[in-house]
Amino acid sequence: MTAARRDFGSFHSSNVQELIGTIKAGVYVPPSLPFELPKFHSHHGNIPSFGQEMRKKHFLLEEETTFINHGAFGCALKDALHVAQKWQLYIERQPLRFFDRELLPHLVFVTKRLAEFVGCSPTDLVLVPNVTTAMNTIVRSQDLKAGDTVFMLGDTYGAVKKLLRQVCEEQGAVLQEECLEYPLTGPGQIIKKVEETLRPGTRLAVFDHIPSQSVFINPLEEIIGICRQRGAKVVIDGAHALGVLDLNLSSLDADYYTSNCHKWFCSPKGCAFMFVKPQLQPSLRPLIISHGYGFGFHSEYIWTGLKDYTAILALHTVLDFWESVGVQRIRGYIKGLMTQAVDLLVGRWKTGLLAPREMFGSMVCVRLPESLQEDRAANYEHAETIQNALYSRYNIEVPVKALAGSLYVRVSVHIYNELEQYQKLADAVEEMMSK
Repeated sequence: MTAARRDFGSFHSSNVQELIGTIKAGVYVPPSLPFELPKFHSHHGNIPSFGQEMRKKHFLLEEETTFINHGAFGCALKDALHVAQKWQLYIERQPLRFFDRELLPHLVFVTKRLAEFVGCSPTDLVLVPNVTTAMNTIVRSQDLKAGDTVFMLGDTYGAVKKLLRQVCEEQGAVLQEECLEYPLTGPGQIIKKVEETLRPGTRLAVFDHIPSQSVFINPLEEIIGICRQRGAKVVIDGAHALGVLDLNLSSLDADYYTSNCHKWFCSPKGCAFMFVKPQLQPSLRPLIISHGYGFGFHSEYIWTGLKDYTAILALHTVLDFWESVGVQRIRGYIKGLMTQAVDLLVGRWKTGLLAPREMFGSMVCVRLPESLQEDRAANYEHAETIQNALYSRYNIEVPVKALAGSLYVRVSVHIYNELEQYQKLADAVEEMMSK
């Protein structure tokens, strides 16, 4: 076992780069945990069925709400929240010992496990509070010059659009936005749009793996291939991907990739990761300069000042849950229930989807009946009125989107949901139509 050593600041265990190196060398020894973590073994009978039983045992969601909006801010596993609270209590028993001698090795251990789950080397992944932090770090580190082009699609996340506009205005770069036509006919439509509009010499291309508004899965392999041909570096905002999709970041070939752990992976809030190709790590500039600056990629991001790190430490429990319940079982349930929900809503409302159903993962956009549009093109205010009515009258938590002049509900499916909840949504919309 590598002895704890001071590399930066006053920490007695800040040899972060050395610890990461032992993982790569295959001689890593993880630190001992200060308390026992929850066990999830199906053969012991303590993993309930998906749906209502799962909600009662592993989530804190109130029963009276029809919660089909997991995509907004996620919903943490109750077990992981309890573990985070245990860490908080443990820390306060001897704060100096924890922060000075224990925290950083524990963060390295979590980094190792998460990197294995997403298919990359731990040398290329760092922990950050959220995707917004990662996107700001990546975009602000680009050495853009006047006249350089940054490319994005129209369904890029709103906060990222603002970031790109601000950075391009500040540095004199050109922001190129290309919009898709809805409803989509298939992934080929997206590939064609990128192929026809991404110009050679583009400096940076930014894509969502699963756009928050339209929630289809982008055909990243083909898109990244086009970017490679045109010489553009690729940033993937995968905020909704972790847990939903089978990630193998080493083979994906994106230059940068980031995803939240608090959304579909169900960790406590304040935990995400940022993947960066090795050759680009030296040019990445952290938003917060602290003690680890100048001591290597991980050292620069692992400590950003005194804060609550327990959401990250609770990732052990989240990973244990997914691995014990079974990643494919979880995704299989979500896919099956999504199919049933789509059949139900489309059948009841006689409408359609924003894209072919095979392009959706754990969320889907279903068009609302035309009678709710009141013979006019849908807009944000109209969508918000219907969303607020579903919430206030029926206690249904689901977002309504105005896309290409039509109204869509963005439905989420996770392991605590059941078909009955989507039946309530169908009933509520039909009742609204009759008034």
